[in-house]
Amino acid sequence: MAHPLDQPVWSALTTRQQALAEGGALARRYPPAVGPFADMVDMSPGSFAALGELMSGTEIAVLFTPDAVTAPDAFEVRLADTGEQMIGTPAESPLPGVEIVTLGEADVPEMITLVELTKPGPFGTRTHELGTFLGIRVDGQLVAMTGERMKPGNYTEMTAVCVHPSYRGRGYAQALLGAVARGIVARGEIPFLHVFSHNESAIALYRRQGMEIRRRLHVTVLRKRG
Repeated sequence: MAHPLDQPVWSALTTRQQALAEGGALARRYPPAVGPFADMVDMSPGSFAALGELMSGTEIAVLFTPDAVTAPDAFEVRLADTGEQMIGTPAESPLPGVEIVTLGEADVPEMITLVELTKPGPFGTRTHELGTFLGIRVDGQLVAMTGERMKPGNYTEMTAVCVHPSYRGRGYAQALLGAVARGIVARGEIPFLHVFSHNESAIALYRRQGMEIRRRLHVTVLRKRG
């Protein structure tokens, strides 16, 4: 059997997050408000057709796959890149005097504002429903956050690692990663994350915290033509 992290989106939408899945046996995706991530059981024409049936208008599908994606003419490839999948439990990095708070629905507008400023990856109005999100506020302003996203098998992805540019260099990202990972491990799960291969500074940060690269995945963003 393939490792659940080799196709993390498909694994998540057929195991612990299957209740969220839109689609069926050939193609599945998260609801667009939750996130643009999708995958197929294989790369056959039938699976691509099933994926296309799930998409409308200008919606995109973001695929994380072990092999490069060759899409049929019905799709436009908006991005074809690679990412490193890193696994491990980041070391705890407590910050004296800094309170880490749990974020919820009332915080979504601020969470989206922070994501738009720092661009850690896709984040929608319902992304926070995927798991625990933790943040740090300074004078009432949300300046840093991290949370949980895909849950394939016994693994839980850490995501939305972002810090306001004016508050970088204070250890906020490390503290939040450690706190989110602690919650994941307490449930008997294994933390992992994805980072673009060219983001060397982030990869170095995660390595310093004790994470290691498990494998490289292909990141493909598709949109239907027309």
